[in-house]
Amino acid sequence: MNAAADLPLWAAILVSFFVVFGAALTLLGTIGLVRMRTFYARVHAPTLGTTLGTGGVLAASMILSSMLQSRLVLHEIMIAVFVTVTTPVTLMLLGRAALYRDRIEKQEGIPPFENDP
Repeated sequence: MNAAADLPLWAAILVSFFVVFGAALTLLGTIGLVRMRTFYARVHAPTLGTTLGTGGVLAASMILSSMLQSRLVLHEIMIAVFVTVTTPVTLMLLGRAALYRDRIEKQEGIPPFENDP
């Protein structure tokens, strides 16, 4: 018998809800990555989906760990902070790299460099 079987029903339902919620948001982000037409639209869906999905899974992990150890466990807050900080930075770097590439290749609909005549 494992320790998770000793969880109260309300905690098990809450943990299950957050795990399913986080997984569903991550799945939506993944579908957005596949379905969106342009690179610029494609980077938004997984960024938002994975950030919110990770938040759901981390909330479930916090509740489960706190219930199993009979004390408040907040290690997941550090993971959430790192995910929340690094995801927008990654999005910005990918977007700027794609914009630079498109400007060099002179793609239509892309604004030129600021110093171009």
